[in-house]
Amino acid sequence: MSEKIIGKSELKARAQELKKANKTIVFTNGCFDLLHIGHVQYLGAAKARGDVLVVGLNSDSSVRKIKGPHRPIVPEKERAEVLAALACVDLVTIFEELDPLATIQAIVPDVLVKGADWAEDAIVGKDVVEAAGGRVVRVPLTAGASTTRVIEAILAHYSGKEN
Repeated sequence: MSEKIIGKSELKARAQELKKANKTIVFTNGCFDLLHIGHVQYLGAAKARGDVLVVGLNSDSSVRKIKGPHRPIVPEKERAEVLAALACVDLVTIFEELDPLATIQAIVPDVLVKGADWAEDAIVGKDVVEAAGGRVVRVPLTAGASTTRVIEAILAHYSGKEN
């Protein structure tokens, strides 16, 4: 497994070291199932907001609770490895909860990034980050890019129903 993939306690210690070194920590999170161009562009935009990009990855059990019993397609360890392989991603941590609040509270990032599809007042951890002097950034999504669309295209292709 990649040295970029770490647990919450190690992440908390690393965040403290990074802050002492005056590094700007950016945090985002998601399921990142079937990585696609929208994910890559989003993560690149998040990384552009600071020095170190930390990605909180929903565990398989939390993805099932959020997306339903047929998801994720790709197991959490593989999703974590794929994320860690991206040059823009510095650290990956897997969280079991439905939302990343405990992870955000553990590291208190300088910048919290979410997709523009999230209303600002619905962004989990916003209050924690802003109370510490950080900021929340909403990044535009890539039109037409979604894991659901990828799954639908694969199913259509192999069922003979594609256009």
